[in-house]
Amino acid sequence: MAILIGASLLRTASAAAIDPVEAIAALASSAPMLTVAEGPFIMGTARTSHEPFSFDLQYDDTEQPQRRVWLSQYDIDRNEVSLGEYLLWLRQQQRSLPGELRKLIEHVTTIHAMQPETLTRWPALYVTWPEASDYCRARDKRLPTEAEWEKAARGDSGKLFPWGQSPPTPALAMFGQYHAHEIPIVASVDSGEEGRSPYGLHHMAGNAAEWVEDWFGIDYYATMPDRNPHGPANGRYKVVRGGSWKSAPALLRTATRSGASPDRRASTIGFRCARSVH
Repeated sequence: MAILIGASLLRTASAAAIDPVEAIAALASSAPMLTVAEGPFIMGTARTSHEPFSFDLQYDDTEQPQRRVWLSQYDIDRNEVSLGEYLLWLRQQQRSLPGELRKLIEHVTTIHAMQPETLTRWPALYVTWPEASDYCRARDKRLPTEAEWEKAARGDSGKLFPWGQSPPTPALAMFGQYHAHEIPIVASVDSGEEGRSPYGLHHMAGNAAEWVEDWFGIDYYATMPDRNPHGPANGRYKVVRGGSWKSAPALLRTATRSGASPDRRASTIGFRCARSVH
């Protein structure tokens, strides 16, 4: 009996010694990049409807004027960077884990019994803009420009949502969720086939909102160049695109713009990377 009890205690101690962060990182897997061909696309929003509840009217004037913008060819991640990939990078770089992220992982693994196999495919969250930029550069990539993000999300012809003109549904995007304790209600980064963009990208609406390279310019659309715009030279906020798991349907539009302080950590903001093609 003593031997059996001792063996049981050893197994329990061994299980407790397994850091869930390490387990999640160990299961990390990368996703392909997809190519967006060079050429023009429609960027921004035009007043196209006078119906009071039309999605076309759910904009602010920072999305105007609508422009025809030409972009060089580039590659962009099909999926948002996963939690597993991000945790693996932190370990490789010998960087400390953000306290908010450790607290979240400890909570969902102990209280909600979430398994590493599930969490490794979550989008990376609580990531600052500099950390997202550093991650991409460590992979010989970079954050996409705002224009690159929008073209990848809506295609050449200015689709209202990545999948087209129809309103969001749970089958198309992860949105409209709520949790009092800021526990993300997210989907795996490799899910979302039905709601993918014209270029085949997943979760360009909802799930995690995404950092992009540009500073947020309130009137930038009126002055930006017609070819390969890179945003204002400086600013206070970095652009965040795509809406999140908490967003209302209108905020999932491909033209919707928002911004956040570069050092902000949020349960709603993640990222994906891009790469120039020369």
